[in-house]
Amino acid sequence: MTSRSLPGGAQLRPARPGDEPGILALIQALAVYEREPDAVENTEGMLTAMLFGDDPKVFAHVVERDGAIVGIAIWFLTYSTWTGTHGIWLEDLYVDDAERGRGYGAALIAALAAECVERGYRRLEWTVLDWNEPAIGFYRAIGAEPLDEWTTQRVTGDRLGALAQR
Repeated sequence: MTSRSLPGGAQLRPARPGDEPGILALIQALAVYEREPDAVENTEGMLTAMLFGDDPKVFAHVVERDGAIVGIAIWFLTYSTWTGTHGIWLEDLYVDDAERGRGYGAALIAALAAECVERGYRRLEWTVLDWNEPAIGFYRAIGAEPLDEWTTQRVTGDRLGALAQR
């Protein structure tokens, strides 16, 4: 994907080295919004390694306006054994509060949909907190459907270590 002009003089583009401070700031803002202000352990250095290292497994698109990163979509590849193709898992989508209503979130998701179509991927998926009604409404408006039969499972911390020892 190349850069694309958006309303308000913004540009949507793949992340590049130097974007890490702006990306991290929006990750932290998302954590505050999601009621987990102290949960972010990520650093600029970790973002550099993950996004721009020798063999990146994580990718990002950003919206830049007036020299500042004001929107992010952080994603990675999935694989469906049923379709036999990759897909995209959207880990984080966030647009700065002051920049909402300009279509930046929709543009970020559309860019990921375009990545899927161009690469022959069959799925674009993500999770949303069940209390986040504004996001749920936005996702329904762009055509997303909930997978009500599925629940996310997670093992972390001491339980992860204990499981690894089995």
